[in-house]
Amino acid sequence: MSPEAEPRRRSWKWRIALLLLLAAFVFYGVACWRIAEQESRDETQAADAIVVFGAAEYSGRPSPVLRARLDHALQLYERKLAPYVIVTGGAGEDPQFSEGGVGRDYMVRHGVPEDRVIAETHSSNTREQAERVAAIMRENHMSSCIAVSDGYHIFRAKAALERLGMVVYGAPRPAEHYVPLARRVLTVMREGVSYCLWKLRII
Repeated sequence: MSPEAEPRRRSWKWRIALLLLLAAFVFYGVACWRIAEQESRDETQAADAIVVFGAAEYSGRPSPVLRARLDHALQLYERKLAPYVIVTGGAGEDPQFSEGGVGRDYMVRHGVPEDRVIAETHSSNTREQAERVAAIMRENHMSSCIAVSDGYHIFRAKAALERLGMVVYGAPRPAEHYVPLARRVLTVMREGVSYCLWKLRII
């Protein structure tokens, strides 16, 4: 290789690296914009099931976040928007209880017939929740659902189910209090990272 060729080769490597970095930055920026845009959009309409994405539970009791999601799903069920509720989430650090099991018990205690609630109790992240929910829906001849979660999470939850062939309508649970803009931006940015890792099948 001539002495002149080596600098040119290095220059091309740097250009390719910069282009890849720019493409990643653009992809991340677009993802954050789409997450923020979906965050407050209520797409609620009639479907085959209401899917509640899991959140923490404390010794058999739903955390405030999980309870807010369950309460929102309960309101949608009472409006007769879907005949079934699917609640998701595994045991996490609590081997005695699962998020899905706690969610099922909560829905039944609040008036949803036991045969109308399906609990998914083995997943540990959004991808696994979506895969197991899609399997449950296919087994029960369902094709559409209302996805209930926190606003920032709806975009990824929808994408995970849509990738598996489901028709999904986002239904973000109402915010319990005012959230400062800086905190909202940080939440969206963190979710943007999670979405990119999900797209790369890392999580």
